[in-house]
Amino acid sequence: MDPTSNVATGTSLQDLIERIGSEHVERRLKIEVEHEAQLFGQGLIFFNLENWYAAPWIVRTALKLTGFYGRARRNADHVVVKKHSVAFANLPPEFDNFTILHISDLHADISVGAMRDLVSVVGGLQYDICVLTGDYRGKTYGPFEKSLEIIDELQAQLKGPVYGVLGNHDSIRMAPSMEAMGICMLFNECEPIVRDGQRIFLAGVDDPHFYRADDIEKAASQIPSDAFSILLAHTPEVYDRAMSARFDLLLCGHTHGGQLCLPGGIPIKLEAALPRFMGAGPWRHGAMVGYTSVGAGTSLLPVRLNCPPEITLHTLRDGQQL
Repeated sequence: MDPTSNVATGTSLQDLIERIGSEHVERRLKIEVEHEAQLFGQGLIFFNLENWYAAPWIVRTALKLTGFYGRARRNADHVVVKKHSVAFANLPPEFDNFTILHISDLHADISVGAMRDLVSVVGGLQYDICVLTGDYRGKTYGPFEKSLEIIDELQAQLKGPVYGVLGNHDSIRMAPSMEAMGICMLFNECEPIVRDGQRIFLAGVDDPHFYRADDIEKAASQIPSDAFSILLAHTPEVYDRAMSARFDLLLCGHTHGGQLCLPGGIPIKLEAALPRFMGAGPWRHGAMVGYTSVGAGTSLLPVRLNCPPEITLHTLRDGQQL
């Protein structure tokens, strides 16, 4: 396989190779080719349910037998806009009320109803930047053209700068097309955000869950020690290393909040190696604030129970002004 070409999209990975290095790109491509057979062992959890071809059939059959399938399908198509406000003592005053639109886990090609609703909603929202925290494709392998078409439609409705990272469902071959749409994809990299002469820093890492392609220390090395910083990662499983790297805010997804939950939003399974309180919504770890989005789309099938799809508006507040 030639790692510099992207046959599916007609675009090239050469620019990305020059930016992040051929070793990173080639290692990820090698795992992409092999991972359909990797039900066991690869990544942070032993059994990778999402790579099992029979999983959608089992979930669908179980929901139909229990009479929940129709309800679960309807629940998956209506995206909720959540609001999360959090104060930081070290936030530059110029960034008081700075708002981030956080969108995660689109799984666009299998979550068509939710994507239709999402595209109709985002155009009316007010925010300063938008961040995407991975899993744009439905399956963990195979074609991604339809997902890219839907992302392009969504991107047309978004305002201001848009930043993204890849998840465990995504091919690195999707990145050139997403960047061509105007989405700044971050691969263990950092970008300063400037407002009225002051700066905060936004870093993003490649998928830590399955590909284990993240390098938090590399991303953090570009940030002054006293600066306010935000980390984008597909999964909250990086929580300990992110705190150790002195990030103030971690925005992530991956868990879907369980997707199929017991009453009260109690997840049956999170598909992640982490404390359960980090599975959805806001949480803290040491001095770091985290937020795990339950996602706008769905994995395996477009079904949800007691866990509605979401996008989130995070408003940063200057703790010294409160």
